[in-house]
Amino acid sequence: MGRVVFSENCARCHGTKGQGLVENWKKPNPDGSFPPPPLNGTAHTWHHPMEILVQTINNGGAPYGGNMPAFREVLSEEEKIAVIAYIQNLWDQKTYDRWTNMNAKF
Repeated sequence: MGRVVFSENCARCHGTKGQGLVENWKKPNPDGSFPPPPLNGTAHTWHHPMEILVQTINNGGAPYGGNMPAFREVLSEEEKIAVIAYIQNLWDQKTYDRWTNMNAKF
């Protein structure tokens, strides 16, 4: 499910394998917004806890200086979790382990 959701909603901006579409995603566009970052573990996505990842999907990228649309009413909760799981599968094991350690809840 996550792969399908990603392909249909995310790939056109984040790349078919989450690699991003621009080399320097940290450099603002001429309008001041930031390009979509890679989601494959080479950018900052893995730094964020699950709550922030879902919040970003729900509210879009505008609060962070991007142009990502909000998907709150587009995707079900199950689809949101599935697409995050798919994105995490694009990360290498070391990156996933760091995310897990940063976000462990005891």
